[in-house]
Amino acid sequence: MPSSDKPVPTSSTDTLTPSKPSSPKATKADSTAKAPLPPTTKEAPSSNPEPVSERNGDVEEEEEKERAPAQDEIINMSIFNQILELDEEDNQDFSREMVEEYYTQAAQTFKDMDAALVKKDLSKLSDLGHFFKGSSATLGVTHVQKSCEKIQRYGQLRDEEKGIDLEEKQALDLISQLIIQVKGEYLVAERWMKDRYPKLDDE
Repeated sequence: MPSSDKPVPTSSTDTLTPSKPSSPKATKADSTAKAPLPPTTKEAPSSNPEPVSERNGDVEEEEEKERAPAQDEIINMSIFNQILELDEEDNQDFSREMVEEYYTQAAQTFKDMDAALVKKDLSKLSDLGHFFKGSSATLGVTHVQKSCEKIQRYGQLRDEEKGIDLEEKQALDLISQLIIQVKGEYLVAERWMKDRYPKLDDE
């Protein structure tokens, strides 16, 4: 049988078929992935922005007020409240008696200080400063306590704040000024206590 020179046609399955287009989802995902992100826009500043330095200054000032000890505090209440805790629930006899005793000690101590100053008795002045410093510390009378401590040190011919020794005349001059100061500080504390214990004014 003679051979045919005609080429054998390929089956329809062998014909090249165009590739399927990618799915809409894939196309969208690809375009999304490749598309550049839009530039971020910054929020417009407020019309009247508060300067950062002023805000920080206000915050620091408030924090400083919270941290700083109350330099003008007449009575250290953390100490005085410990005295009040010893009172009975229905009266304040214990704390009242301590305050009354403090009044008595103050009057006598200041009288003795004046006399010792006239005599230039530095040792006596130092002892009196030490004594009334302790009494004031017990009730939390802070300013009087600190001034009496200075009187104690000056009576020992020593200025601890400056870290120097004192001559006798220097010490007497400093103590003379401090006695005036501490009497004023005591009167402020006394008024505070009499406001708390009004009946003391009548006694």
